[in-house]
Amino acid sequence: MTDPAWEPPIAGTDVEHVVGTLERLRATFRWKAGDLDVDQLRARPVPPSELSLGGLLKHLAVCEDDVFSWRMCGERPVTWTLAPEDDVERWQFTVDPDETAEQVYAIWADAVGRSRVTLARLLDEGDLDQPGHLDYGGERPCLRRHLHDLIEEYGRHTGHADLLREVIDGRVGEDPPRDWPMIPPL
Repeated sequence: MTDPAWEPPIAGTDVEHVVGTLERLRATFRWKAGDLDVDQLRARPVPPSELSLGGLLKHLAVCEDDVFSWRMCGERPVTWTLAPEDDVERWQFTVDPDETAEQVYAIWADAVGRSRVTLARLLDEGDLDQPGHLDYGGERPCLRRHLHDLIEEYGRHTGHADLLREVIDGRVGEDPPRDWPMIPPL
């Protein structure tokens, strides 16, 4: 049986393992947040937390753009332009009354798509050891460091998504089913 597209390789290069780990977390997170209506995306079923699956989708879209656009390339992230300039913190964790489920899912899927294109371009130019754009006191972390930071972010929020989704409708599990269609597709 063929492994699903998001499964990291059993044996592979450093790039294949790092990217495979990120894709697995993306798939698991999206599966946990999948197939919900806008009210379910807004639900905050774990008091006193304000987290919602829709808010996490938007937050991870911001993280994708921050890492791949800003930290790696020095380009203004698209998601930064979607939020009200004075309200980015609230916007990225909230599904607003005028937003639909389709819009929220699209914000995340579009950010992931941009990230994949950017990473492919960067890897065509070099390896994971090349420095990113962001400067921390004279040091520029390499692409590998930025990828690992995003993997950590997905790991943390996929754990949150486990709890939120189970309360909404009982969906549990570590990975999407093998036949689940990766959204957005690889």
